[in-house]
Amino acid sequence: MRRIALLALFLAAAAGSARTSLGAAPPAPPRIPVILDTDIGDDIDDTWALALLLKSPDVDVKMVVSDRGNTVYRAKIIARLLEVAGRTDVPVGIGIRENQKESGRQAAWVADYDLSRYPGTVHQDGVAALIDAIMNAPQPITLICIGPVPNIRAALQRQPEIAKRARFVGMHGSVRKGYNGGPEPSKEWNVVADAKAAQAAFTAAWPMLITPLDTCGIVRLRGEKYRKVAQCSDPVTKAVIENYRLWAKAGDKPLDASSVLFDTVAVYLAFSTDLVNVERLPIRVTDDGFTRIDPQGKQIDCAMSWKDLGAFEEFLVARLTGGR
Repeated sequence: MRRIALLALFLAAAAGSARTSLGAAPPAPPRIPVILDTDIGDDIDDTWALALLLKSPDVDVKMVVSDRGNTVYRAKIIARLLEVAGRTDVPVGIGIRENQKESGRQAAWVADYDLSRYPGTVHQDGVAALIDAIMNAPQPITLICIGPVPNIRAALQRQPEIAKRARFVGMHGSVRKGYNGGPEPSKEWNVVADAKAAQAAFTAAWPMLITPLDTCGIVRLRGEKYRKVAQCSDPVTKAVIENYRLWAKAGDKPLDASSVLFDTVAVYLAFSTDLVNVERLPIRVTDDGFTRIDPQGKQIDCAMSWKDLGAFEEFLVARLTGGR
C-alpha cells in the first residue's frame, strides 16, 4: 500500500510538472528600477517618452526629475501627466533651478496646475533625491537621461559613488549621422546645450548605453501609425496628443504625423536592444559639443543603426494604445 501511495504522489507531481512546462507561462522577469531625468516642456518628444515609460511593464519607475532651465515648469508637466496616468506613487524631483522665468510651448497645459497639490512626493532638491535613491537602492538603478544633464553633473560632484551603483542610458550625441539622417555628425542639442555636463556624464565610471541621432533622429510616426495614437482614448495617450497639438501650435488643424521622437528610443533601450545594432565605441565629448570617436574616449555602447525601424514604430504604437 505504501508503494502505491508513493507511486501516486510521484505521478501527481509529474503531472503537475508537465502542466507547468506545457501550459503555464514562465514567470515574468523582474522589473528594471529606473529614474528618468528629463527636460520635458521643450521639444515634445520628452512627453512621448514619459508616456512610453509609464506604459512599459518592463520597468519600475522610482522617480522622475526635471532638468535644465525652468525646472518648476517642467516638474508641473511631469506631475500632471503622472496624475493623469494614476501614478502619483512616483516621486517628482525638481532639478537645478537655472531660469525660472523661461517656459515652453506646453505652458498652457499646466497654467492652472498647482504643484503643491500633487498627491505624491515632490522633492524640492531633485539632485539630492536622485542621489539618495541611487545610493539606497538594493540593486543598480538605470538612469535614463533624455535632455542636457546639469543635474547629473551636480550629482556626480556631490556623490561620485553613484556611478558605481547605476547605469546610464541616454539620448545623446551624433556619431556618424546628423539630424534627419544627414551624412555628417551634428552638435546634438542634449550635448551642446551643456557640454561640460555631458563631459562629466561621459567620463563617469558607470556603464553607458546611448541612442545618438544615428538611430533616434529618424523615428517618426506617420499615416495610420500616427492616427492610431491620435485617436486612442487612453487618458495618457490623449494627454500626449493634447500637448503635441499645443507644441505644434496646430489649433484646429489636423496633424498626420508626429515630430521626431528622439527620446522614446532611450526609454526603449532601458529594457531592450533587440531592434538596434549596438557598437561599443570610444566616445569623447568635445568642448564645442560634438561626440567624437576617439581612442582616448570612454568605451560606450552606442545604438548605431536599426535592425527594424518599422518594428520599433509598431512597438511604440502598441504600447501607447494599450498593447504590449
